[in-house]
Amino acid sequence: MLSFRSEIENPVVQKEIIDLERKIRAFRDGKIHDDKFKSLRLARGIYGQRQPGVQMVRIKIPFGKVTFQQILKIADVSDEFASSNLHFTTRSDIQIHYVSLDRTPELWARLAEDGITTREACGNTVRNVTASCIAGIDPKEPFDVSPYAYAFFKYFLRNPVCQEMGRKFKFGFSSSDDDTAISFIHDVGFIPKVRIENGEEVRGFKVVLGGSLGAQPYIGQLVTEFMHEDLIIPFGESVLRVFDRFGERTNRNKARLKFLLNKVGFDEFLKMAEEERIATKVKTYKIDRDSIPTPNIPEAIVTDVEIPAERKLAYEMWLATNVFEQKQKGFNGVFVKAKTGDMSTTVARQFIAAIRPYASDELRVTISQGLLLKYVRTENLAALFLALDALKLTEPGHDSVADVTTCPGTDTCNLGISNSMELSRVLESVIYEEYEEFVYNKDIKIKISGCMNSCGQHGIAHIGFHGSSMKVNGRVMPTAQVLIGGGVVGNGEGRAADKVIKVPTKRAPQVLRAILDDYKMKSDAYGNFHQYYDAMGKDYFYQLLKPIADQSNVEDHEYIDWGHEETYEKAIGVGECAGVIIDLVATLMFEAEEKYSWALESYEAKAWADAIYHAYNTMISGAKALLLDKGVSKSTQIAVLDAFDENFSGQFGLASLKDIVLQINKNEPSETFAEAYLAQANDFLGQIKNFREQPAIV
Repeated sequence: MLSFRSEIENPVVQKEIIDLERKIRAFRDGKIHDDKFKSLRLARGIYGQRQPGVQMVRIKIPFGKVTFQQILKIADVSDEFASSNLHFTTRSDIQIHYVSLDRTPELWARLAEDGITTREACGNTVRNVTASCIAGIDPKEPFDVSPYAYAFFKYFLRNPVCQEMGRKFKFGFSSSDDDTAISFIHDVGFIPKVRIENGEEVRGFKVVLGGSLGAQPYIGQLVTEFMHEDLIIPFGESVLRVFDRFGERTNRNKARLKFLLNKVGFDEFLKMAEEERIATKVKTYKIDRDSIPTPNIPEAIVTDVEIPAERKLAYEMWLATNVFEQKQKGFNGVFVKAKTGDMSTTVARQFIAAIRPYASDELRVTISQGLLLKYVRTENLAALFLALDALKLTEPGHDSVADVTTCPGTDTCNLGISNSMELSRVLESVIYEEYEEFVYNKDIKIKISGCMNSCGQHGIAHIGFHGSSMKVNGRVMPTAQVLIGGGVVGNGEGRAADKVIKVPTKRAPQVLRAILDDYKMKSDAYGNFHQYYDAMGKDYFYQLLKPIADQSNVEDHEYIDWGHEETYEKAIGVGECAGVIIDLVATLMFEAEEKYSWALESYEAKAWADAIYHAYNTMISGAKALLLDKGVSKSTQIAVLDAFDENFSGQFGLASLKDIVLQINKNEPSETFAEAYLAQANDFLGQIKNFREQPAIV
């Protein structure tokens, strides 16, 4: 690995990158267990690919805000370390692929030069905090939610309460009741609200809890219609604390927050979260409303251009579907579609050069896998169109039926069952070539995932597909599960799609045609697609699509997936999205000692709450180690404490380890309590080390 130490200045980042390099070397030398190392690298945004020996690196773009310089830096890094491509995700991240593990510390250092991080982009952490891409310029917004999303990103990045949870956790902020950030699929989702108190305007949020996609989608439930802006971060922390302590840690398929809510009950969970408030780092948290300054806007320029006759229709379609008036008078937001979320580094550089004279120096990565330009003057729209048109970046239909969301599928993902990327291209072609009127329709969303896990959001699609397979005539055939009826309702409410029927994946275009043709005939009687679907009913669509699913007339080409020439073979690896479960005794003891060192560092920095939480984790890891030594494994932290008291009653001079550990949510995070709690953790750590070093009695 090349040296990178001279390239970074931030001491925190420097320490993390040097630590990553050190642990990669230890892993290569066989000193770190595979599973432990996997957990470590995931928390640094390093994710295994379907292809052996290379990694995907996920770059965290808080609420999608990225500058011109940052895009150029990511392009440079992708050229040097990856495959010269940028992939925009449904959480406003940017992914690069085919990266050597040994070069990831150097890659991270290069990104850090421009304030870019990969920290906690994957793994059992708080993932990227998303927000409506139009936040700040949305004509319908009560206020700009960007500073609030940024505050969440800063507060929870590196926060001890969310470094090793049982599963990933997602926050999302919509800019208005239109819910363009899809708040209801988040663990905690926020909708901005304003009300008058004592004659003054007060900001707050409608809050929904427990949303999630995956194989079993859940719609977030209402916590409150109005939570004061100063309370949302303490609330978020209290929720995370309960999730960390009581959440499942063995069966990752049952480890998301939604399953804990089902287990303990929604109201009981909120009560548990309220009990954590005494221990949170802050009781109120005032958001800096000015933390996201207005971006640099180019000076007005005269652009005397004429759209060529053969491109006038394209220009009108682009204006109608990809451009909207900002709340700032005279300025426009302009969407750029990136087909399947991909943009080559060459095009990315040309793109920045093309838009620089006309747009502000801040872009937003959209959750529809494209880009948003801001502050484009109305008089410059024609010139911008021609500049983008030269790069083939004026495809109309942003966020319409023609803007299909997709995950990477079998292109790079271990869990992919089918080629969702190629199917996305095929379905978009069907729309543009056969249903051009639907390019203007933003009511219907098509979403595709390569497997049931819904990274492509098929679980909330109006028309969705996910990869599957079945045996037909003794041969494995790639198939698509069809889902219908999901989507955004508004104001934090949404719908999960119904599974309707499974068809050969090569027949997915026929499915799309059948649904759209039927809708065209009946749409005048209904206000929108949801009303149409509800009126017809699930069985109607099953009968409509049943002839397409008929297996009696399959042809040889249907045993071949989209984008492939060879016969389909189902090959699924091990997914890493949720991280891994680590329960090795030696590893746990090492973790306990490491966490106690972090507790001391935090204490010396007067970060009492952080020190206390590190000490809490020290005792949990130590208890797990001794239990595992006895062959006892528990799936939640609270169960670990119960089992420890049961198996080691009266030992270590403790009446109850659980009582000691759970002081954490009964005391303010003061210096006095931190000092006492760390002393107890240190004493416990010393005792269990001595216990393990005692010779066994024969």
